[in-house]
Amino acid sequence: MSDWLTAPIAMRRPQTAGDWLRVLGRGAVLGAVTYGCLVLLLLVRLVERPIHGLNRPWTPHITQFVCRAAFVILRLPLTVTGRPMTQPGAVVANHGSWLDIFTLNAVQRIYFVSKAEVAAWPGIGWLARATGTVFIARRGTEAKAQQELFEARLRAGHKLLFFPEGTSTDARRVLPFKPTLFAAFFTHGLDRVLHIQPVTVVYHAPPGQDARFYGWWGEMDFGGHLLQVLAQPRQGRVEVVFHPPVPVDAFPDRKALSAHCERVIRASHPFATA
Repeated sequence: MSDWLTAPIAMRRPQTAGDWLRVLGRGAVLGAVTYGCLVLLLLVRLVERPIHGLNRPWTPHITQFVCRAAFVILRLPLTVTGRPMTQPGAVVANHGSWLDIFTLNAVQRIYFVSKAEVAAWPGIGWLARATGTVFIARRGTEAKAQQELFEARLRAGHKLLFFPEGTSTDARRVLPFKPTLFAAFFTHGLDRVLHIQPVTVVYHAPPGQDARFYGWWGEMDFGGHLLQVLAQPRQGRVEVVFHPPVPVDAFPDRKALSAHCERVIRASHPFATA
């Protein structure tokens, strides 16, 4: 097992009265905004779905509002370089934290591709299903059904975002990309109309904190990590870099496209190591 997977990190647990006031204050506001808007989204979806079917012209704006609000509530600066592509297609990014969900939703309107287990997670699973997340199983027997689902969503104009590393990291490295999911872009003529946009997410730890402060990986406890972020008096910052989109048909196969995206993301990540 890689050393970074087992290397300990001393999470900053809330200790002082100030820490707990930040946890309670920020947590209450973030929870109210998130789940209050979830109720609103579900109500809007009751009207949106019969009219537009698979398309979602209204509800993604609610999701984006919540994710942008989260950075204001946390007092965590978010900077963006480049622009989201306007062409139909998909987005791929490195995966360093649960914060990626807020980060990448805040800067563009996309639909995440996630492992099927997430659908059953309390709280998070409800949010993921409501916002149109595509859940995939790791069983090979479902590969054809998943590919058909991918194609349906792509043809509906949805920009799917997935993490080719297959797991989150300590936010200080980029793991080798797995080309499996790229195969869906080379079927039934999709390669002639779709583009792929690589996106790099970089977390800068708060001053004086462990460089992996925002990373969430392995068997780390989500609740403890959430408390750490909520309690932090002075946050670090998050960078998002949009790279030029590339046409799928510019590459001979999924492995070549995957390798290109990995190379671009790795080259722009200031801390990345394999």
